[in-house]
Amino acid sequence: MGLELPVFQPVPSVEEQAFLVEVGFKGMRKGFYTSTDVSLRVNDWVLVEVDRGRDVGRIRSLGGVAQKKCGGGEAHGVILRLADEEEVRQAYAARADEERVRRKTREMVEQHQLKMKVSDAEWQWDRNKLTIYFTAERRVDFRQLVRDLARSFRTRIELKQIGVRDEAAQLGGVGRCGRQLCCATWLREIKPISLQLAKDQSLSLNPQQISGTCGRLMCCLTYEHDAYLAARKRFPREGKTIRTTLGAERVVSIDIWRNTVTLQDEQRQRRTIDLEQLKTETVATPAAPRPDVADRPVRAPLPNPAQPQRPPRRPRRQPEQRPE
Repeated sequence: MGLELPVFQPVPSVEEQAFLVEVGFKGMRKGFYTSTDVSLRVNDWVLVEVDRGRDVGRIRSLGGVAQKKCGGGEAHGVILRLADEEEVRQAYAARADEERVRRKTREMVEQHQLKMKVSDAEWQWDRNKLTIYFTAERRVDFRQLVRDLARSFRTRIELKQIGVRDEAAQLGGVGRCGRQLCCATWLREIKPISLQLAKDQSLSLNPQQISGTCGRLMCCLTYEHDAYLAARKRFPREGKTIRTTLGAERVVSIDIWRNTVTLQDEQRQRRTIDLEQLKTETVATPAAPRPDVADRPVRAPLPNPAQPQRPPRRPRRQPEQRPE
């Protein structure tokens, strides 16, 4: 009997190993694709394979960085090759034509009397698909509008409803801080913002002062929220009554920036002191004495439902004594 040698699979070379690439398109739209071209670099224009044709985008990240951003998801397709100058020029021409498409779409929306706001339009590079982004408060029946758009632009039409936050991220703008919107520049994920974030930071609850250009609460409320929560742990809770060397006082407010606490006594007299001074003036409340074991009342044991209870015994009948 001959000896069978194990069969080893050839190890793929570095050029043949596929890696993940993050490609960005118009606005914040992005996709993850696979490629074996090790010459790819960030900001390169590439031609990618999409659902219905081809599209041109720009590389945002490669390899492990793209894998971390993808979060274990599947790739949308493959990168065909680097885009040449003519293909990049066609992509810029498509971007310039989208303003005309948006104006034409708004006119059709007014003709159909639909309660929707057309935000933006996006051509696919090969012009095989046109995506119309809109916002609406309620569900809109746009079936007839899609037919008219397809007849007018002679391509596949996709109407996509987005929220006001996504609209601000796609269109961009300038915030009250004087800088470009975070959601349109570097913020990759728009998380929900609650009013509790403003309360924890002692901000004004006026919606006009804590809302962004989209009309919703500003995303920057979350940036320092963890620092505020960590700083407030050093202070006593507002509304709590503590006992100091001057008597019982209630915590009215705290100031984490000045490191001070405002107290109010029983005569409604207020004073503001430093946190370290408050720690030295605080009197420890004596704990209530625990009752001794001998002083505790003895309780009868409760019956165990698992054990069957015996019926009570009848008293013995005494024999009758007959008179002599």
